[in-house]
Amino acid sequence: MNMKKTAETLNSRTQQILCGLFLSKFDQAALQYLGFRSFTEAFNTLGYGLGARPASIKNYRDELDPFLSKKRKGWHKRPLREHCKQVLESYSSASLEEIGGIIRGNLYPYEGLQALPKVAEILKGIEGYETSFAKRLMTGRAAEAYFLHEYDSMPEFTGQSITDTTQWGCGFDFKLSREGQEFYSAVEVKGMRNRSGPIQLTDLEFTMADTLKDQFFLVVVRNFAEKPFHSVFQNPLCSDLSFARCERKETRVFWQTTLNI
Repeated sequence: MNMKKTAETLNSRTQQILCGLFLSKFDQAALQYLGFRSFTEAFNTLGYGLGARPASIKNYRDELDPFLSKKRKGWHKRPLREHCKQVLESYSSASLEEIGGIIRGNLYPYEGLQALPKVAEILKGIEGYETSFAKRLMTGRAAEAYFLHEYDSMPEFTGQSITDTTQWGCGFDFKLSREGQEFYSAVEVKGMRNRSGPIQLTDLEFTMADTLKDQFFLVVVRNFAEKPFHSVFQNPLCSDLSFARCERKETRVFWQTTLNI
C-alpha cells in the first residue's frame, strides 16, 4: 500500500475501518497519538467526525482484534468481511505514524502538512498552532456532524431545511428555515469533551448572537468522553449562561511591500 494515499482517495467506509484497525493494532498508543483519553471517547469522536455511528468504529476494531490485538479476542468466532480484509491486507504492516497521519489527514486535511517536514517544523514553532487534534475534532467537525445527524429530532429545528454555513465566515455554523418563511434560525455549534466546561464565542459569534437574538441558537454537544448529548440555548446572551468579555493582547507581525507599476 502506498502510504501517500490521501483522504480524497479513501471512501467513508474505508476511513472508518482504518480507524478501527488503528485502535486495534496500537491500542493505548493509538489513543495517545490522537489525544483521546479512552476508547469510548475515540469511538464517539471519530464516529461523528466521519459522519458515522460511534458503534461502527468499535465494531470495526472488534472485527480486526483477532488479527491485530494482543489484549482482546474480538469477533474471533466469525469470518472477516471482505472489505475489512482488504484494509487489513493493505495497512497491517504500516506504522503508528503512517496510519495515524492518514486518520488525522482524513479529519483535518491540513494535518497532511506533516508530510512536508520543513513546513511542519515551521508551523510547530508558531505559538498555539500545535494544539490537540482530539480537542479540535470535538469542538469542530465531530460536534457539527453530531448536529447534522440529530438536528431534526430537536424540537427547535424539526421539519426545517438546513444550510451548512461553516465555510461562510459569518459567525454561525448552520442556517435553518421553513419553506415559504422569511424567518430563519442561525445555529452555532460547540463541542465539549466532558459534561461541563468553558464555552467560548468569538467576537463575531457574540455580535451575531446579540444582533439576531431569538433567531440565534447555541447548541453545545457535551460529553464526548462518555455518551454525547446536547443542550440548546435560544438567544444565549439572554439565557442562563453568563458570558464575560475576555481579552488577549498579542503582537501581530506581517510583512509588506509596495508594487510600483
